[in-house]
Amino acid sequence: MENSEGVKIESTVVTEEPLISALDIALFVVIITVAYFWYFKRDKQSSSSEKKPYTIQPSSLSSIEQTSNSSFIKKLKSTGRSLVVFYGSQTGTAEEFAGRIAKEGARYKMKGMVADPEECDMADLVEMKEIQKSLAIFCIATYGEGDPTDNAMDFYEWLQNGDADLEGLNYAVFGLGNKTYEHYNEIAIYIDQRLEELGATRVHEIGLGDDDANIEDDFVSWKEKLWESVCSHYGIEETGEESNIRQYKLVDCSEVLPERIFSGEISRLKSYENQRFPFDVKNPYLSKIAVNRELHKSGDRSCMHIEFDIDGSKMRYDTGDHVAVYPKNSSELVDKIGELLNADLDAVFSLLNTDEESSKKHPFPCPCTYRTALTYYLDITSNPRTHIMKELIEYASDPKDQEKLKPMASSTPEGKKEFHEWILRDNRNIVHILEDLPSVKPDLDHLCELLPRLQCRYYSISSSPKVYPKSIHITAVLVNYTTPTNRVNKGVATNLLAQLIPTNDELPQPTIPIYIRRSQFRLPPKSQTPIIMIGPGTGLAPFRGFIQERDYARKEGREIGEMVLYFGCRKKDEDFIYENELQEYVANGTLTKLHLAFSRDQPEKKYVTHLLEQNADELWNIIGEKSGHLYVCGDARSMAKDVHSIIVKVVMEKGQMTNSQALNYVKKMEQQKRYSADVWS
Repeated sequence: MENSEGVKIESTVVTEEPLISALDIALFVVIITVAYFWYFKRDKQSSSSEKKPYTIQPSSLSSIEQTSNSSFIKKLKSTGRSLVVFYGSQTGTAEEFAGRIAKEGARYKMKGMVADPEECDMADLVEMKEIQKSLAIFCIATYGEGDPTDNAMDFYEWLQNGDADLEGLNYAVFGLGNKTYEHYNEIAIYIDQRLEELGATRVHEIGLGDDDANIEDDFVSWKEKLWESVCSHYGIEETGEESNIRQYKLVDCSEVLPERIFSGEISRLKSYENQRFPFDVKNPYLSKIAVNRELHKSGDRSCMHIEFDIDGSKMRYDTGDHVAVYPKNSSELVDKIGELLNADLDAVFSLLNTDEESSKKHPFPCPCTYRTALTYYLDITSNPRTHIMKELIEYASDPKDQEKLKPMASSTPEGKKEFHEWILRDNRNIVHILEDLPSVKPDLDHLCELLPRLQCRYYSISSSPKVYPKSIHITAVLVNYTTPTNRVNKGVATNLLAQLIPTNDELPQPTIPIYIRRSQFRLPPKSQTPIIMIGPGTGLAPFRGFIQERDYARKEGREIGEMVLYFGCRKKDEDFIYENELQEYVANGTLTKLHLAFSRDQPEKKYVTHLLEQNADELWNIIGEKSGHLYVCGDARSMAKDVHSIIVKVVMEKGQMTNSQALNYVKKMEQQKRYSADVWS
């Protein structure tokens, strides 16, 4: 009945409807709607795919607003500024230096702003000449094997590939590097030279900061001479006005709802409760600790083997990559600051940039409690820089404490000596300073503004994804040492990791935020290529992954080349890490040779460098006659330099070359990625 009745009704409608029926209109609306959403979704996806890595844009910004925000020239013009300071920063130091320069600009009638090149259209540099007495300063760090920082990569490539006319652009460059690395300040030097090639005018000579010595001293000395050059170039004079002006203002957030308060997230609110792929520097993955075991057999030192569970995260890594670990400060130190400053650490606050045009609204995720800021966001264990000492003077109620601080805030030879001895040599952090100068009681919000951001720690991954696709392994020495003032300083990350012990029961497993940083430290494309690995101590870490990968290939039936490992530690019975694993690889043929140096097992110390000198024929056979690859991992200050010298000597003697020819040969090996180093100082 219902079916026949339905047909009858349909028949009646057909005979009475006009040329365009309601059904046609409905279908037309549906088609238009689908086409509309398809077009704009595609456009949105296309736009999204072109975004730079690590850039998180607020979802409420329109495309027009985003374009406008990328134009630093418009911001300079609209706010009457003539100074822009760009930073290429991996750890936050270059960004801090940039902020200090921009702040001091006011003393020279140059209103300044800080800019992240990743968030700017750097092609706008050609328009700087339109702004009267304009100046662009670049604080640029070099990291790794002469690599630009992540946020300066696009700018670096733009300079390499472009040919913009930068005539009329006035500039200066300060580089942040480390002399223990071969490619010391390479990126800053390139940018300084390339800007000149493109027609820009260098207002002041490049400054090269050495983090292995005293980069703060290098920066302050350069900065003072910079302003002398600026005054001479533009015909201006210093106003004499102090620049101790707050960059951020305190906002009381006691009425903010709990769900709107940050509790340790790096960027996105509640990101640890609602994890979203992809995971990167601003969106780390909260990984469970699957394994945490001691590697040392005895002795008073500790070395941990830790495995991070990445199952289900969609994270992928390659052998030789690094994993970044986000640490947190100890509650003991945080509570101590609250006690010394008589502060309520659980008060909710926010720091809001007084510069409304700045793209950086807060120094760290806000609003949050002081306890959260001091635990997750601020570095309270490193040595404070001189500008912090200067800001602390106004909070010292005791004249003796003021007199102690004043020279260390200056750039006089006496002040530099006092700073070096009292801060650097004695290894004082902000907690120690507040303890030793009891009348110094800075406002906690101002202290939060002054302290640098707590940075993630990078570790060489000591596993192969071929063997362990669902976990990431690291090998980390626990850092504990006594300072000259008889205080015990503890490594922020390693001491936290030491506490994260997985349990065998149903309790939630300990977790820590991580992400993967890509590396150029790679095995040869062909598994048959012979390799030499030099890794004393925890320098063994990436080579454990290399060996696992070659072992995996061997078990698959593929031919693998010679693998020679040089490993050293103090004592065989104490700190020979992964001993059983290595011996097994030797037994099954994956590891061709294992050269061991135990420095304290005999009267005369014996290091891997001694073994290298003894095995010159083997070295030349692999790197010279068989075009093999050589890898070094570990201490950059002495070990890596000594290895480089030995390799050059071997090439000279066995390859019958002059010193100049041998240096060129080794340089070519580096360019061909046949000589790679993963080192730290």
